Amino acid sequence: MADAQRNTIFEEQAEILAHVRHEGDQFVLRVRAAKTAEHAKPGQFVHLRVSAGRPLRRPISIMLTDAQKGTVDLLYKAVGDGTRELAMRKTGEILPMLGPIGRPFDLSDSTRRYVLIGGGVGIPPMIFAADSLNGHADVVVFAGSEVKFPFALKPSQFLLPGIAGNTILSIASLEDRGIACRLASNAGLFGCYPGHVPDLARDYLLALNDAERNRCTLLSCGPHPMLHAVAHLGRELNLPTQLSLEEHMACAIGGCAGCVVKTAEEDGEHYRRVCVDGPVFPAEILPEFA
Repeated sequence: MADAQRNTIFEEQAEILAHVRHEGDQFVLRVRAAKTAEHAKPGQFVHLRVSAGRPLRRPISIMLTDAQKGTVDLLYKAVGDGTRELAMRKTGEILPMLGPIGRPFDLSDSTRRYVLIGGGVGIPPMIFAADSLNGHADVVVFAGSEVKFPFALKPSQFLLPGIAGNTILSIASLEDRGIACRLASNAGLFGCYPGHVPDLARDYLLALNDAERNRCTLLSCGPHPMLHAVAHLGRELNLPTQLSLEEHMACAIGGCAGCVVKTAEEDGEHYRRVCVDGPVFPAEILPEFA
C-alpha cells in the first residue's frame, strides 16, 4: 500500500520558532521545516528526536503548515518521559525531524460534505484537513476535550442544525476562516456540548435531511474509544468514514513493523503498518472498529 509514497519523507533540522504551554500539559510547537511544510497533507505526521540522548523519536500529528513561510505547527501533550523532555526545548533550538510521513485523508471529492470529528491530540489533523478543504468542499468541525482547549475560542456565527443553543463556542482560527465548528466536553466547559464529541456530531447529522446527510463523509482522529464511536456512527448512518489511528511507533518509516493493525480487505486479511500504510484507513477495513 505504501509503494507510491517512496522518496516522499525528508530529514530536516527543524528550528523551534515558538513553543507555548497550555493547561493540561498541552504544548503548541511551531518549527521551521520547509520541505515538510511544502509537501505535507492532512492526516500525515512528523517523527521528532526530542534530544541527543534519546534515540527513539516521537510521532506527532501535523496541525497546520505554511508553505510560503516554511513552518509546521504541532500540538502534543506531555505524558511520558520523551514528550516531557520535548516540553523543555526552547525557541531557537534544533529538532531532527522526519516528515511528512503516512497516508493522508482522502479529500478528493469536492461534492462531499466532510464532517471532521477530533478528540484531544486528535484535533490537529482535523484543523489541517479543515484548512485544506476550506473553499473547495463543505466542511464542519466537531472537537472534544476533557481539559481546557489549547486554542483561542469564540462564539460561532454559524448556525448548525441539531445543535443546542447553549453549544456556542468554536475554535477562533477556524471561525475566522469561515469554517463552522462546535466543541464538546465532559469537563463542564462553558459553551461546549456536555458530552462526547461523536454524540454532538450525531445530533448534527440526524438533523440534516436525507440528501444532505447522504453526501457526508466522516473523518476522525482521537483516542480509540472515540474512534469506535465514530465508526459505529458511520455504520449507523451508512456514511463513508476515514479513521486516523494513533499507535506507539519505533522507526515510523515502515521498517520495524512494530505498529501493525489488522485489516480485512477484498483480497483477504492483512497486517498493515500504521506509520506508512496509514495512519488513515477506511473504517470498513478495520475489524477492530467493526
